Amino acid sequence: MSGWVIQGAVVPSVPVLGTEDRFPVRRIFCVGQNYADHAREMGSSGRETPVFFDKPADAVTTAPEVPYPPATGNLHHEVELVVALAKGGRNVSSEAAAECVFGYAVGVDLTRRDLQAEAKKGGKPWTAAKGFDHSAPISPICPRERAGAVHQAAISLAVNGLMRQQGNTSEMIWSVAEVIAELSRLFELKAGDLVFTGTPAGVGPLERGDVVGSRIEGVGTLAFTIV
Repeated sequence: MSGWVIQGAVVPSVPVLGTEDRFPVRRIFCVGQNYADHAREMGSSGRETPVFFDKPADAVTTAPEVPYPPATGNLHHEVELVVALAKGGRNVSSEAAAECVFGYAVGVDLTRRDLQAEAKKGGKPWTAAKGFDHSAPISPICPRERAGAVHQAAISLAVNGLMRQQGNTSEMIWSVAEVIAELSRLFELKAGDLVFTGTPAGVGPLERGDVVGSRIEGVGTLAFTIV
């Protein structure tokens, strides 16, 4: 795993597009069911209060090969716009949220769907379903000033060349600014935080040997193979 070395510890990090810099990852926050069509396919609807969960920082991977995780027979893909924070704070307003953003990336929230279903039935945490090793593949981070109009960008994911997910970030139930503001009510956000902002409909299973290709207009692309 590549990263910055700080006092003997290796910090997970992500390349910054077009530079030799790396973005050190502090925490990974994720938003569940933030696109109406995906919320419906998962059994929810409307503009409910955002559901947040997290992944460990070292779940991040930029490797071209991602191992199929143990203890599951139903691994799913979820393509997402990822927001990288340059600063944070508590009780950040929606208006001030944009100034917290360092840049954006393409991410895939890999999910052990069978373990998630079991957890939901029992009212248990999603840690095993969402926070496993290599569960957060991510592209290089595109700095904010170089990114396109991320609030209305086409987002898609294909498996073995066949389109699985297609949508637009304008379809988010909660905007990027609103997500940051709501998160900051629950946590003190800081530089180095990543926020996975939800996925459009079309999530589905992955098998060993599958080639995943995803793209967000104005942000970048991400490709990897499940091995």
